[in-house]
Amino acid sequence: MRVRLHRRRATTSPLPSHPAPSPDEALIQPHRERGEAEVPARAVLTFTRPDYQLLCRLAQAGGPPRHLWGCAVREGHWQGQPLALAAPAPGAPYAAMVLEKLIALGARLILALGWCGSLQPGVAVGSLVLPTLAVPGDGTSRHYAPAGAELTADAGLLGRLRHLLAAAGARWHQGPVWTTDAFYRETVSLVSHYQAQGVLAVDLELAALLAVGRYRRVPVAALLTVSDELGRLKWRPGARTPAFRRARDLAARVVLDAAAQGELNV
Repeated sequence: MRVRLHRRRATTSPLPSHPAPSPDEALIQPHRERGEAEVPARAVLTFTRPDYQLLCRLAQAGGPPRHLWGCAVREGHWQGQPLALAAPAPGAPYAAMVLEKLIALGARLILALGWCGSLQPGVAVGSLVLPTLAVPGDGTSRHYAPAGAELTADAGLLGRLRHLLAAAGARWHQGPVWTTDAFYRETVSLVSHYQAQGVLAVDLELAALLAVGRYRRVPVAALLTVSDELGRLKWRPGARTPAFRRARDLAARVVLDAAAQGELNV
């Protein structure tokens, strides 16, 4: 017996339409993974192990750390507020990756505690620098902010840091900081160029942090301690001096105070 086959015209259902992605949309987005705990809304990010150890002692952060991209994160408490303490994250690309992940996990206020090299002869080792903006010489910040965009520290956090420094009787310098990727290429011509523009100091992370904060709409500010001098076009290191250690210890407490105070705009 032969079976008559009826050929049916093939029909296809239209595929669901999706809006075309924006050319500027990132293909990889920071996110909280399944089972991954949030971090406190207030975070302090630093870039050296000694600073991290100091912050952990002050904020009584105990227990084993978790790690974000290899960067240790512990929870401490200061003035009754829980804080995320993260370090070390040296250099603009690494610091930006860690900051992105902290924000994805719930951080809504970021303060950075760092070191810098002074570019002005009057800014000595052991001085405190309060950066108002960062001049990008790094390769990371341009991916977050258009060319020529001002990378400024959050005004509210700057005001808080100023008040705390004044209350502590500290002396500090306030102004722009240049961020570079190349510690060993801070040349005579570059230092002279930024000196002439009134830039106070050089660091390795700030422009990227401010750019990420600007992009993600999260307030970011920093307080830096001068660890070395370049202002006379000759390198003078000073990270082992008592003046540096005293200033850095004060900066750590001021940053913790600033992180713990005030309301969060979540």
